[in-house]
Amino acid sequence: MVPPYLFAEISRIKAEAIASGADVLDLGIGDPDMPTPDAIIQALKSAVDNPATHRYDETAKGWKSFLESAAKWYRNEFGVEIDPAKEIVQLIGSKEGLAHLAWTYIDPGDLAIVPNPAYSVYRVNTLFAGGEVYETPLREENGFLPVLSEIPTDVARKAKLFYVCYPNNPTGAVAPIGFYRDLVAFCGQYDILLVNDMAYSTVAYDGYRNPSVLQVEGARSVAIEFHSLSKMFNMTGWRLGFALGNAEAVANLAALKSNLDSKQFPAVAEAGAAALSGIRNEASIEMYQRRRDALVDGLNAIGWKVAKPKAAFYVWARVPAPGMTSADFCQELLKRANIVTIPGSGYGTEGEGWVRMSLTLLGDRNGERFSEAVRRIAESGLISQAVAGR
Repeated sequence: MVPPYLFAEISRIKAEAIASGADVLDLGIGDPDMPTPDAIIQALKSAVDNPATHRYDETAKGWKSFLESAAKWYRNEFGVEIDPAKEIVQLIGSKEGLAHLAWTYIDPGDLAIVPNPAYSVYRVNTLFAGGEVYETPLREENGFLPVLSEIPTDVARKAKLFYVCYPNNPTGAVAPIGFYRDLVAFCGQYDILLVNDMAYSTVAYDGYRNPSVLQVEGARSVAIEFHSLSKMFNMTGWRLGFALGNAEAVANLAALKSNLDSKQFPAVAEAGAAALSGIRNEASIEMYQRRRDALVDGLNAIGWKVAKPKAAFYVWARVPAPGMTSADFCQELLKRANIVTIPGSGYGTEGEGWVRMSLTLLGDRNGERFSEAVRRIAESGLISQAVAGR
């Protein structure tokens, strides 16, 4: 039986609350609420007028201008040269690519190493392909990084893929370059394809810059990295991303996709090329930072001790009410305060005892709705005296 996609369940619960007339503050799904920058929209309008975009994209790996712009963007952002003809493949959003990579590499009985808690796509699509999953726990005491030395040798020898995601969804953790060095060495030793999900690569605060696995010497021999325009440019509905790195992995993924899809509408790819060619989205990042500060500083002030993330747009917080599961707490928060959050257990067993709150909230103009969320949480009675007093 196919497990329900987590966000579909959250959407159902939210719809019921809205239908009852409640003013719901949706801190659930991480969907940028600010519009796509106007320059990208204008680029799409111009591309639509070009009849060449109305036909199939018959290229091997994606629309040429898009791949070239992605390579230049990557060089400017991370200082790494990429061959757009051999080392990049265009995706219909990174979710599609991450899922199809499992289908490309996993046969029945094969194994993928997957983090726990994690975005469900890695695990579910490994199972779809008939594979097995080994979950490596992400825990606070380890900076929400997998401990490579704890992975059994027999698991490492059997593994075909090793999925990681930094900046991390759901924890908001970041990975230092030293971790990537160790991971590249580990995957090289055991002949595993390292899969780095960097959907939030440019979403970072206080001057922090996320490293890339391909900045590590030798990474190109073992790693493929996924990027998405969804979070970078507020383009979730446009469905556009790319994977780059190991040329063989890129070619294998492109070969599978050639049998499954006909790529994105080329006009969308042209608009994506314009986005990657120099459009900046600092206004959105600055807004997320203001919201992060309003939410985290406010929660700490009322006794819910929460860490301030350096990147991504998620706040990962321990359930503040003793005796409540993650799901119980989120249900009570929705009932008492009309606030939608996501139980950490929805991301795996290691997420139990945690809750995820997103910094994307439709209708917020400058953090005021996050301050309202703090006020409602304070009045909900869910912040226990034990938490408030520690």
